[in-house]
Amino acid sequence: MSWSKHDAENLAIHFEGELHFKNDLQSDIARKIYATDASVYEVQPIAVAKPASSKDIKRLVQFAENHRTSVIPRGAGTSLAGQVVGDGIIMEIAAPMSKVIQLNIKEKTAWIEPGIIRDDLNKQIEPSGLFFGPETSTANRALLGGMLGNNSCGLHSIVWGNVRDHLLETRAILSDGSEIYTHPLSTEEFYKKTSLPNLEGKIYTEIHRMLNNPAVQQLIQDNFPNPSITRRNTGYALDALISMQPFNPAGKPFNLSALLAGSEGTLAVVHGMKINLLDQPSRHVGLICIHCHTLQESLQANLIALSCQPTASELVDNFILSFTENHPNFIEDRKFIEGKPEAILMVEFRADTEELLHEKVDNCIQKLKEAHLGYAYPTLVNEDISKGWDIRKAGLGLIRNLPGKKQPVNLIEDCAVAPSDLPAYVAEIQALLAKNHVQAAYYAHAGAGELHIEPFIDIHTPEGKSLFRSLLTETVEILKKYRGSLSGEHGDGRLRGEFIPALMGQEIYQLFKEIKHVFDPHNLLNPGKIVNTPPMDEAFRPRVSQTNLPTFFHYGDLTGPLALAEKCSGSGDCKKSSISGGTMCPSFMATQNEKDSTRARANMLRQLITSEGDQAYNNPELLEVLDLCLSCKGCQTECPSGLDMSKLKAETLQQHYLQKGTPFRTQLIGHFPKLQALASYIAPVYNMLVAFPGTSIIIKTLMGFSWNRSIPEVHFTSLESWFKRYSKRINQDEFKQGKVYLFADEFTNYNDVELGKKTILLLNELGYGVEIPSDIISGRSYISKGMLAIAQNLANKNVRKLAPIITKSKPLIGIEPSALLSFRDEIPQLVSADLREQANELKENCLLIDEFIAQEIKAKRIGKNAFTAIKQKIVLHGHCHQKSIAGLSSTRQVLSFPENYEVELLPTGCCGMAGSFGYENKHYELSQQIAKLVLFPRLLSTKSSTIIASNGTSCRHQIKDGIDKEGKHLAEIMYDALAKKSIKL
Repeated sequence: MSWSKHDAENLAIHFEGELHFKNDLQSDIARKIYATDASVYEVQPIAVAKPASSKDIKRLVQFAENHRTSVIPRGAGTSLAGQVVGDGIIMEIAAPMSKVIQLNIKEKTAWIEPGIIRDDLNKQIEPSGLFFGPETSTANRALLGGMLGNNSCGLHSIVWGNVRDHLLETRAILSDGSEIYTHPLSTEEFYKKTSLPNLEGKIYTEIHRMLNNPAVQQLIQDNFPNPSITRRNTGYALDALISMQPFNPAGKPFNLSALLAGSEGTLAVVHGMKINLLDQPSRHVGLICIHCHTLQESLQANLIALSCQPTASELVDNFILSFTENHPNFIEDRKFIEGKPEAILMVEFRADTEELLHEKVDNCIQKLKEAHLGYAYPTLVNEDISKGWDIRKAGLGLIRNLPGKKQPVNLIEDCAVAPSDLPAYVAEIQALLAKNHVQAAYYAHAGAGELHIEPFIDIHTPEGKSLFRSLLTETVEILKKYRGSLSGEHGDGRLRGEFIPALMGQEIYQLFKEIKHVFDPHNLLNPGKIVNTPPMDEAFRPRVSQTNLPTFFHYGDLTGPLALAEKCSGSGDCKKSSISGGTMCPSFMATQNEKDSTRARANMLRQLITSEGDQAYNNPELLEVLDLCLSCKGCQTECPSGLDMSKLKAETLQQHYLQKGTPFRTQLIGHFPKLQALASYIAPVYNMLVAFPGTSIIIKTLMGFSWNRSIPEVHFTSLESWFKRYSKRINQDEFKQGKVYLFADEFTNYNDVELGKKTILLLNELGYGVEIPSDIISGRSYISKGMLAIAQNLANKNVRKLAPIITKSKPLIGIEPSALLSFRDEIPQLVSADLREQANELKENCLLIDEFIAQEIKAKRIGKNAFTAIKQKIVLHGHCHQKSIAGLSSTRQVLSFPENYEVELLPTGCCGMAGSFGYENKHYELSQQIAKLVLFPRLLSTKSSTIIASNGTSCRHQIKDGIDKEGKHLAEIMYDALAKKSIKL
């Protein structure tokens, strides 16, 4: 460390944001989770800082200059070439600097801070009728500063361009801590800049010296990528500068902003951006999904499509498509796919009228048919186009589902050529890969001449490491033939920088080094990127597990927790805000802190398992990072890689308990079902104790619960006990539709007994007899608290008991999603190996009450005449586990089945309760923060006559405790909606 404790303390006095410079827990965590991005590299930084203002940035840069250390500007950390990996001070410019400073609707411009998310920006300015065009596939979490650093483009770049095209002005901090304002300059203004007696003046002077030479200008024109390639981001944008005044008298006014775009934070740190905005695109949109027999056929189809002037032309190959087949997030999305295409070219058209849109679509399809290209052309229109685009955007994450040690690597994925050259270029790359016996995935920006080609390599073997280098070396030689670009939008970083001389020549590379030196003479700003890069085959993430502890979960094709954690590609899908919607990741949505993201948890777990072995599970850094994971399971489906953090958290906690013992409060919560069973014997006394303020506080303190929470009451008569009496009066064998098994889960059996009764009555009224298997506990509370040894014993017992009796014709129907869905999620992975087959058969016949009724409606065994025709509005908040594992389509279908019932699915994520999580005092405030993001505001705006549908018991408690409104389970709503009730209690 190049500074003293006193130096750091002085910096902290005036620093408005966060500093992690110490040798304490939070700083140690920060250094680990910021050691990598979405690339293959890992280097632990010396410190991490999160500035809250431009003054903070200036202070940090000056601190770095004074102590001759480096500063590495970072946005969302989704860079693929190692741009934000280094051993200096990571400077994350994110949420604290995410304001829209000024919006000029008339001028169609905006001044913004670099920490704003691209999609969030567009939602904020939507009422103006304007939007910012460039959109990466990571647009729901990509920060504008990071997009500027990479000169990002996106899937509509053929019409909406790249960041450089829309960057008008910047305010930035130079390497000496001075401020620079970049904007269009007349020739006179340019020359005035050269006379300034500071670093800014020297920059303009040196740029003039370098570029005002006809020979140098010709050198740039001859050696930069083909001008027809719009994705041309290799090195620094000197070609853009020589097209401007004073170097080209007929050019645009000189604007240094063009050079900063794509400079990867190596020249200056931008803290303000003036951007150009576009009119919102035409409302009518269609997406032709051209199904092709071969990859080459799809590339020929791309040339036909481009002649029809589409707004986008993007490719997805069969490899990526195959990973959507059983992915719960894409089951509905992929229904447009016909047969087994080797590739699908997605071509988008927009028009001002529906008629004109159909004309454009039909014209393109006709041209394709005439050229005998493609075998099917399903067209998605308007809102349905998201089904196609969601698959395309998930490509990077989906391919991380590849089992085995050979994994897709970012290497040659950003190379670009002219679209007309793309078929020939790809054919040569295919031959190169075939020669080396390497498979690859092909996807993305065919329309712009840039396919993301990701070869599958095990870079942790000597052979794989050698192949990693040789493939890029030979690809450069192929690129030369086409005057291609080594980097289109992902940047050079530390991955491709050392290959710039081979592609563009030593003289051009020397110009780049001179540019870097004049801006940053002491090499303080993101060193080792673009120029003077370290070897591209060093500093890989380690992948060898140092622990051989037996695990409680079965990890299938994966070898254990490390392999599951490694599925994290770093693409940061878990870092979207609540504005973008979805469930993952509720803690990050609330805190906007990297530490609280799924990615950070995976990175921490991976680093510790590969370095500390069995002791990894006792590391306080890991336990701290996992603490705010709500085990919502959003990542299980919303993460394209299917990273299941709730599983990793439970495994980690159990391994920790085995070595250090299970905490008393953890045992109390885990054993809550048993305690509730005992409490039911003295229900009146128990209910009085948990309700009376004095005794309630004592109980909550003992449990570690917040005093603001209400503890659920228990019933003196459990649902099972009530049903035994009820079934003697109402013979369950006499119902015309046969009999089903109802799961009296541990929550319904003692706490939500009235809901259980209504569920039984509903089934009876609809013609179904009920049988309740006795003494079945899902083990949800044990799993969520990491008490897997007990949960495993319960799982084995449950499978032995239920597997022989549960069938397709007599399914197990559940009320509480988190309990029933454990049979479809954790239990098959927890049971002993000899019971695994039975557990997997059992899970196929475990249905939520929503799913069962929807199934029976489809089979026409339940008709609308069973329900009222009275008009009723319902808003639906989905339970996290249900959204992840079962989905909400059945819930919506059933709730809207009565003739005049109208259902609105709220765009809510996690409610913030998550079982015991929101009850615990240490999590209470975060729990409320999460609920206040979307859920509470939306419910508070609903009319009192509107029914709030919420299937999760913890969700209903959160709603009741937080805003004093009542949520109802679907079974209760449907029972109340019955046209007539013949059975009396």
